[in-house]
This record gives sequence, C-alpha cells and structure tokens, in this order.
Amino acid sequence: MLLFFGLNRLFPLPPAPHYSPIVLAADGTVLHAFLNPTQKWRMKTELAEITPALQQAIINKEDRYFRYHFGVNPFAILQAAGRNIFRKGRTTGASTITMQVARLLEPKERTFGNKLLEMLRATQLEARYSKAEILQLYLNLVPYGGNIEGVKSAALLYFQQPPDYLSLAQTVTLAIIPNQPRVLVLGKNNDRILAERNRWLRQFQRQQLFPNQDIEDAINEPLDAQRHAAPALAPHLARRLVTQFPGQPIIHSTLRRGPQAKAEDLTRNYVRRLHELGISQAAVLVVNNRTRAVEAYVGSANFADATSSGQVDGVRAIRSPGSTLKPFLYALAVDRGIITPKLKLPDVPTNFSGFRPENFDKSCAGEVTVERALAYSLNIPAVRILADVGVPVFTDKLRAAGFKSVAKAAPRLGLSTILGGCGATLEELTGLYAALADGGRYAPLALIKNEELKIKNEPSGINPKRNSAGPAATSNSQFLIFNSLFSPAAAFLITDILAQRTRPDLPMGYQNSRHLPKIAWKTGTSYGRRDAWSIGYNQDYTIGVWVGNFSGQGSPALTGADVASPLLFDLFNTLAYNSPNRWAVPPATLDFRLVCAETGLVPGEHCPNQLIDYYLPGTSSARRCEHQKEALVSADGAMAYCRACVPAAGFKRQLFPNPLPEVLAFRETQGLPSTRLPPHNPDCRLVRAADGGAGAALAITSPLDHAEYVLDRHEQQQMLLSCAAGSEVRQVYWYVNNRFLRAASATERVFFRPPAGAVKISCADDHGRNVDINLQVNAL
Repeated sequence: MLLFFGLNRLFPLPPAPHYSPIVLAADGTVLHAFLNPTQKWRMKTELAEITPALQQAIINKEDRYFRYHFGVNPFAILQAAGRNIFRKGRTTGASTITMQVARLLEPKERTFGNKLLEMLRATQLEARYSKAEILQLYLNLVPYGGNIEGVKSAALLYFQQPPDYLSLAQTVTLAIIPNQPRVLVLGKNNDRILAERNRWLRQFQRQQLFPNQDIEDAINEPLDAQRHAAPALAPHLARRLVTQFPGQPIIHSTLRRGPQAKAEDLTRNYVRRLHELGISQAAVLVVNNRTRAVEAYVGSANFADATSSGQVDGVRAIRSPGSTLKPFLYALAVDRGIITPKLKLPDVPTNFSGFRPENFDKSCAGEVTVERALAYSLNIPAVRILADVGVPVFTDKLRAAGFKSVAKAAPRLGLSTILGGCGATLEELTGLYAALADGGRYAPLALIKNEELKIKNEPSGINPKRNSAGPAATSNSQFLIFNSLFSPAAAFLITDILAQRTRPDLPMGYQNSRHLPKIAWKTGTSYGRRDAWSIGYNQDYTIGVWVGNFSGQGSPALTGADVASPLLFDLFNTLAYNSPNRWAVPPATLDFRLVCAETGLVPGEHCPNQLIDYYLPGTSSARRCEHQKEALVSADGAMAYCRACVPAAGFKRQLFPNPLPEVLAFRETQGLPSTRLPPHNPDCRLVRAADGGAGAALAITSPLDHAEYVLDRHEQQQMLLSCAAGSEVRQVYWYVNNRFLRAASATERVFFRPPAGAVKISCADDHGRNVDINLQVNAL
C-alpha cells in the first residue's frame, strides 16, 4: 500500500481532458457549442445523460465485468494471452473500460510496457473515481472519427439529440463505432454500420439484455444519420458566458430555445428589409419580469455578417439612449411631489443657463399636461422637470439601477442627460423598464440558471438565497436583491401614460391594427438619428429593441417610432401572444382629487372648470391654482387700481388671465390671443409700497447672465434684449451699465450695440420691480 501511494504521488494521473464549452438553454438543450482548445468536438456527457440502455450496451460490449474488477480483469488477461500465444481465435488486448480510459487520457504506442502502464493507471483511476465516473470519462473520450470525441458530441452532431433522448437503435449505433471509428463513419458507411448494429442487437437479444419488442423495433429502425453543424443559437451570449466562466464545460443559461430562435429569425428578417434605408443592425433582449431571467438575447441581426460588424454585441454596446430615460425622471418627480398627470408644464423656448433644448418637431405648444409631455416625448418639459429634480438625484437613481457609464460620467453630466446626453446599453435600459413593470422594484438581470431560485415579497427587499444549480453558478451564494427605485404608485402612473395608444410615436399603419399588442412602451431616437429605441412591457415580459448601425452612421429614416417599434410589436405578438390580458391596477397609496382643468393644480376660488386627477396623499404638491387674478379696474376698463389708490366708487372687479411670464411672452410672440391688465393708475404715488414687488417675477431672457460674448469689431453686430414679465406689466425700462437705454413694451425685442468689457444689463418694469445681469463682451 505504501508503494502504491508513493507511486501514485510520484506519477499522478494525467489532467482532466479539455472539453468543448457548451451553453445550455433553460430546459437543458444545447444552444451553442464551441471547439475545445485542441480543435475537437468533445462535449461533456453528464451522469444524468448516461441512460441505462447506453450503460448496458457499452458494458456488455466492451467489459462485461466492469462493475466487479479493480481496473484490471485477470481472467480476461489470461484468456487474451492464450489466444495470442496459441494463435487461437481473435487477437485481443484484454483491455477493460478503465484501461481504455487510461489509454485515452494518455495516448501511447501499443507495446507490452505501455500495456503494463495502462494497468497501473487503471488501478489509480479505480482508486480515485467511482464506477459511474469512470464510465462517464470513457463516454466523454471515445473517438467517433475526425475531430469528434465523446458520445454527447456524436449524438448532437449526427442525431441532433442529447444521449438521453436517443432511441435504442441510435444508442447501440454509438456503442459500436468507437472500436472502428475510421471504418464505421456515420454519414459515409451507413449500410455497414446498419449491419453491424443489427448484429449486436441480435446478440443483445440472445443475452436478453433488452425486451424482445424493443429489439425488433430497433432492428427495423432505418439509419439515415449524417453530420450536422454544431448548435449555434445565441452566439453573442454564448461567447459572453464562456468568457465569463473560462474552463467551464457546461454553462446553464436562462435562455429559452423557442423564443431565442424566433427572436433571431424575426430580427434577421426585419433588418434585411431595412438595408435599403442604410440601416444594417439591430439588437433584442427579452426579460421575464417575475424572475428577471433573460429568455432571448440577440446581439446583432447576423453574427456572421462581417461587413456590418455582426460580431459586435449590441446588447452591451454603449449608445445614446435618446428619450428612453424620460419615464424614470417623471416617476422620480411623481415621488417627490413635483408633478401629477394633469399638471400643466410650460412648453416654450427656454434657456437653461446656456442650454436651449428643442422638441423633436421643432415646435412648442405653450403649455401641456404631464401625461401629454411624456406620451409625446417633449424635450423642453422634460428638461424643466430635470432642473427641478436635480441632475445628481437623477444620476444617483441610474447608478443604483446599474448604469455603469452614467456612474462614471456623473460629475460631468448636465440637463442634456434626459435627452440622451449620456451612455447606456440595451441591457441596462431593459432592466430599468422591467423595474417599471414590477412596481418600481429593480433587480439585476439573470443570464445563468439557478434551479432553486425563489422570489418572495419581503419587506426588506432581500430574497432567499439562490442555490448553485449547475457548473455555471458561482461558488458564492447568490441573492436576488430588489432595490426600490420608485414607488408602485409612480410606476402605475407612468405605465398608464405609456399604455396610451393615441400618440405620435405609433408606427404608420398601426392606428387601427388589431395586431397592436397590449403593452406600455416608449421610443427614443438619439441625436443625428444614429440610434432608434423601442422598449415595451406587459405584466409578464419586458422587451428591448435597438436598431441602427454599429459604425455610428445615422439615417434619415432611423427613428424609434418608425423603425424600432414595428419589430417590438412583432416580438410581443410572437413571443407573448398568449399572455393573459392582465394589466396594472392602481395601488392603495394612490388616490383621486379634483384639479383645475386650466393648470392641473388644486382648484382656487376662480376655477370653474375642474377634472379628476391621480395624486399621492401627503406627497403631491397642494399648491392652489391662480390662473386667474382678480383686479380692480375703472368702469371703462382703461386703467387698474391698487388697494392704495382705488376710488370710493366708479370701479369694478374683473378677472384677468395670470399665466407664467414665459408662457405669456410665448403667446404674444406667436400672435396668439392674450390679455394683459390695463395700465396702472398714473396718479398713484404708492405703487412700490402697495405692491411691494408682488406679482409674477421679472426675468431677463436675453442675453444670458454670466455669459461671455464675442463680437466682430469690423461688423455692426448687435445684442438682443428681451424679458419675461407678468400680465400686469405693460412697459419695461432697459439700462446698460446703469445708464438708461430706452423704454419698451413688455414683449418688445430691443437691439443695441454693447461696449467691450464687463457689461451690466438692468431691466425695470412699470410696477417697480428690477432685475440685473452681468456678462463679458469681447471684441475681435
């Protein structure tokens, strides 16, 4: 024993064989297979795949006493020696299955000395492995001709089935080939293999190894085997997982074979129709909302298309997200009490400290409700909301949702973030929309399968342990952690808006289509029309679609509505056609209230038109509406009085519109009907004291405060002066460096030539309010 253990330590067994990495679908079928480092197809056969029929066929053919010897069969050795010495019968080597494993692990020339070494190695194998593991090693190493090794490789490449799905005839076929792999070549010598197979089946029948009827059925089964290509579904995910788990022979993914194949076909055929528009690629991700398992992963339209960079993984490519982040900003604003669906937001040209966003169609509506601003994906209201919420608050939420590029660039990001001025991947965005579908709860997407994963709604947000289930699982315990990004109430309100079907981003031809799926969705188009997005969800699935060119080249036809949404709808109709027609219901934390139809605020004393709106009690703003302002005017309406100068008689109370100054200025510049208060009583000497600066704020809209302007000294260039004032303001007074420039109406655009250097611009209105800005003017 000491000698044995000493030799075993001095001469250890050869290392385990290099297997061909394979990626499995959720049901255990092979999605994708790779050659091993020695360019052989050697797929690992798991113990569960070795059927009793395969075991009996192999053992009875190769080594009938396999289960009883310790690696070497002395009776077989004596029998073989007698045959070889006396030249009686067929010359044999008395190799047991264990000895064959030793030879396959460490191939050597067949000599007497090497045969003795095989026996020693067989003893080592028996001491280290169980019989089942030795048989497994044998079935993983036996040759099948060419570069095919192992019963699983042969089963998949010739019969397109794993070993445990083979018929008795196919099982016996694979059992007889390893002895003559160069002669019995499937697909070339099928007639010879058929005869040999039936001969062994008859022998097994005489041994009563299998039922007679099974034998007869197997004998009558034709043999039409031929070599097929290795499975090659989900090439991008397969390479990603093989890189993530190097040396792992079997990786259990979460993909479902049917949805994956359909998603690949739909994407490839759809992009083929877009080539004439200068669009060459697309990527798709399908996520199960309940488990966050990725069930389909399409990195590009055609992995083999080198001309359009088909090997690039579009699911992980960092692109501009366009408008796809807007729903999450609105949800965050709902939770902070800033907005409710019916609240009206200014939609007018606005300068946000030098940033002047424009809507996609270059037009403005003056005022729009929150739900219309989101459904129509308006840019100016979204930037205004981001300014109210704060860029750091928004980027912190995206960081919590796994946005790596945003996390890195957060200190440099500004208001343009909400319009796509940051980087994001399809994987990140789809995971974020899955959170929206699940009441605001975010969890990382799962790419590898864990059999015993259970999800419970626990107050802490931490769910039970994900137990390892298969070689792909990491050694450490895994947890599915839900991070609440926003409340279920906010998620419901945003979902309710995104599910509306009367919207401009509905593709042409879908307005009356019965094939429009019951989903909530959002589109996005990046600057320069380089990226088209459409991401949708129902209660069961979230599907993300990106369409564009990996080169970054734009196309005039590339928009989320016209190019990405049709593919999204096709995917939902194909992959989730039978999903229950369930939809989100309002959570208990959400309630209704009456709001003014003009502003969406809590009705004031002058709000006759009211409607119902959702709100979050204790959170949503309770500011009262003041869209109309009561004023004291003369009987003829020619002038207005303040309370300090109102006469004892001869006046009346009248309601006047009280819009925001920027909305009023926009309406007047567009030639739209607007009403201002009549001029104040010229005889009043207490305007400043009486008003105290009350009313709408006065603001200079041009030029910009603390900005630097460069003028050409050889040209008569001028600077524009404009302001936003309340409806009670009729006249304003402009000053440059504390020197009076001129008087103008509140909406008049004034031009002047500024001096070089530091310049102070002041504006005063006829109610005594004043505002100053400072800027720098350089002349070149």
